[in-house]
Amino acid sequence: MGGAAGTVWTIGHWTCPPDMVLATLESAQIDLVVDVRKMPGSRRSPQFDADEMPSWLSAAEIGYLHLSDLGGRRPKQRDIDQRINSGWHNTSFKNYADYTLTEDFERGLARLSGLAADQHVAIMCGEPMPWRCHRLLIANTLTARGWTVVHLMNGAAAMAHALGQWGAEPQVSDDVVTYPEVRLGPTT
Repeated sequence: MGGAAGTVWTIGHWTCPPDMVLATLESAQIDLVVDVRKMPGSRRSPQFDADEMPSWLSAAEIGYLHLSDLGGRRPKQRDIDQRINSGWHNTSFKNYADYTLTEDFERGLARLSGLAADQHVAIMCGEPMPWRCHRLLIANTLTARGWTVVHLMNGAAAMAHALGQWGAEPQVSDDVVTYPEVRLGPTT
């Protein structure tokens, strides 16, 4: 995946004012925000548009990069066996889990890991709760590959990520994370 495993942070901006997000980023000494929204804009919070963020992040000496290969809201992957990630019952999480098995995702993850090997990087999306965002699946893959992932929470304590702590039960084989349906056997 390129670069030695280290730490990657995640953050969701929601409707927070920029100064609250900056304080949260600065608490972890973040050097670069990697935007993993599919469409880097927000009608509700225009301060988080890709055209606005770089200026106020730059004023705080934090870089900005939109990394579309890790963006969410993925369509159904027709070339992926639909049973592989059937443990996800939420369509958007299942579709993203299928997307994590593609070359495009691997390319995005390689770019992210290369950046994170040399600086403090936070991946950012709009959803404030990491268990309700595709950042969860990115975090699971990173964790399975030896990275430490920390979820930054605006106005609250940061949380260390643990593989499988939220959502479908992951299985890891050769650094690939899948989420098959868990079938319970008969109880006696």
